[in-house]
Amino acid sequence: MATDLIEIDPDRPSPEAIDKAAAAIRRGAVVAIPTDALYSLVADPFNLHAVGRVFLAKGREFHRSLPLLIPDLLAAEDLAKEIPPRFYVLARRFWPGPLTIIVPASAKVPLKVTGNTGRLALRQARSAVANALLERLGQPLIATSANLSGQPTCRSGIEVFGMMDSRVDLVLDGGLCTGPGSTTVDITEPCWQIIREGAIPAKEVAEILA
Repeated sequence: MATDLIEIDPDRPSPEAIDKAAAAIRRGAVVAIPTDALYSLVADPFNLHAVGRVFLAKGREFHRSLPLLIPDLLAAEDLAKEIPPRFYVLARRFWPGPLTIIVPASAKVPLKVTGNTGRLALRQARSAVANALLERLGQPLIATSANLSGQPTCRSGIEVFGMMDSRVDLVLDGGLCTGPGSTTVDITEPCWQIIREGAIPAKEVAEILA
């Protein structure tokens, strides 16, 4: 398949570009977008064909879960089996922003999305493009780093196009994204842990959870 590329303003994405990306996602496509945590591949988490295509696009192992972008705390409560108190502490301090929080997944989340782990990574982004898509579609979105597994995350639409041409359907090119990406914290166990340190220092997470 050929990959399309559309240039957009990441702060004020055109309704036409959002419409085209939303329509592609509804068809089960994989779309690359700029976010506040570098470029991400987004797709419909409730379409198992689309979920499989994300794994194949990245060359990602199927036992690794796929994070979801959500619009608000209510969506998190809907998708999680339970919400530990630590979740609210973290979300109120760092959302919207580059913090991904791992919680137990509810039964409505396809097991394939969780990598058969039953755990779900959630994030509310500070991204006009991501939030416009969430609003247009009225549902959460898979949002995993735009790269081939083991390679650095792409920082521009052109870089995504060069690395993942024919692997994704559409790239929304918002220019250069800077920063180290999202920090990921797992709060599913009694002792929380940092899975990946990114834009938010582990020290800040530790301080607020102390």
